[in-house]
Formats: sequence, structure tokens, C-alpha cells
Amino acid sequence: MTYLITGATGNVGSKVVAGLIQRGDRPRIFVRDTEKARSRYGDAVDIYQGDLADTATLIAALDGVDALFLVNSGHELAARDAAAAKAAKTAGVRHLVKLSSLDATHGVGTGVWHAQGEEAIRNSGITFTFVQPTGFMSNAVYWARSIRAEGVVRSATGAGKIPFIHSRDIADVVVSALTSSKYEGESLPITGPEALSYAQMTAKIGAAIGRELRFEAISEEQERQQQTSWGAPVPLIDARLSIFRAIREGRLAGVTDTVERVLGRKPFGFNQWVQENAGEFGDAATAM
Repeated sequence: MTYLITGATGNVGSKVVAGLIQRGDRPRIFVRDTEKARSRYGDAVDIYQGDLADTATLIAALDGVDALFLVNSGHELAARDAAAAKAAKTAGVRHLVKLSSLDATHGVGTGVWHAQGEEAIRNSGITFTFVQPTGFMSNAVYWARSIRAEGVVRSATGAGKIPFIHSRDIADVVVSALTSSKYEGESLPITGPEALSYAQMTAKIGAAIGRELRFEAISEEQERQQQTSWGAPVPLIDARLSIFRAIREGRLAGVTDTVERVLGRKPFGFNQWVQENAGEFGDAATAM
């Protein structure tokens, strides 16, 4: 089997590549920066340079590919999903695995774009699997600046909860979907093991770095100002506000058993992620 991995130097894609290499496969990767890819993977992969916004470069990379892992982001992702699915179908790719979002099933935030991308892929006629994670634990890295400077996390999520998921669990589910026909035609909604509020996650980070932290609930307008100061584009800010509203209203707190069903093990908890990434927030993690 020949696998083409997009987003191969990103948070999830890099772990998918590593998982395939560990299996003994030699994946093909589609990247903008070949030097960055070569420094990460050496000679363990075949590198194709291109951009999903330039379908011609993707078509060249798809020649002889059996399965495609598709990672798209931003408010134009549905159009890029449609173009990639059409190119893959024309190239004879047998299976497309899309990194989607659980928010696609709720119709909130970036999930609206992913739902449109899923529909485009279905309409292309290619065999698909949609891996639909909830929010990433790695999103908590965005809190590092205010934690380091002020010991605070600010968000418009209120007391609402969400079962963030570890990117390693996402990648392992993707590898299972790519390397098996078992999940063809399915959507795989995946979450972490428990729903936590932002206040609870803030406290866990504080315990790990030995520092008392506080969570401050802010309004949507304050959240918009905060996101703007981080340089986020307006469509993404609007999408995030929609997600935060859904969290605040308790609509994204559901936990699924899909990770355990697919992998035969429980998903990693937030404590595990904090131990691995405590250095982002301050001192190294203590035993938890």
C-alpha cells in the first residue's frame, strides 16, 4: 500500500507519518517545505512538494497512491476538500481519510466548514472515512502566554465542559483507518476520556508546574478582542466564538467510546498531555 499524507509536519500529520513508519511502511508526504520535512524524517519517506491550494501539485503526488490522508483548515477548506477528492478519485486512489471535526455533527464553528467538506467528498464518489475529533488538548498551548505573564487563563467558555483529545489518539485512529478497510464509509467521532471545564484544565496545569493559576470567564466581546490580539483572522474568530458559545451552553460535553473501540485502549487524559507539555507553561511537570 502507498499512503500519501498531507499536513505531514503538523501536530497530527507528523504522528500519522511516525505511526506508519513504525509499522514498517514508507509513506509519501505532501509538504510545502521539503527541507523541514527532510530534517524531520530523513530518508524514511518520499517527499512531494506542493500546496492543497494548487491542485496540479497534488495530482502529481497522487500518482500510484492507494490511500490519502487529507488535512485542510481555514474557511476555504470545503473547496480544497472538493478539489482533493476529485483529484484523488481521478488518480485511482481507493480510500480517502479526512481529518474532520466532531463540531461538524453539531453545526458549530469550524465544523460548518468541515461538514461542507465531508459532503463534497461524499459527492465525489471516493471511498472515505471521516475522523472527527473534538477540540485538541494542544489548543491549551495558546494559554501559555497569559499563564506565564499573569497566572491566568481567560475564555468565553464559562463553566461549560469539553472532552479535549490528545493528538496521539487522533493520529492512532487515523492510522487504523488508513491501513484497514474496516472503517470505510464511516464517521469516527473521537473524544478524550472526560469532559473538563477550562477552569479544571487550568487547575491541572497549575498543579503540574507548581503554581496557583486562576481561570477568568470573559464575555464574547472580550474574547474577540483577545483573539484579535493573537492575530487570528476574523472568520476563525467568529468560528471560535461559536464553539465557545456551544461549550458554555453544555452542547459539546459528550464523551464517545470510539477511541477505545478502534484502538482497544482508552484515550489519554488531560493529565498525560500536561505532563508532556508542562514546559510550555513554566516549570517542568512534577509527578501527578
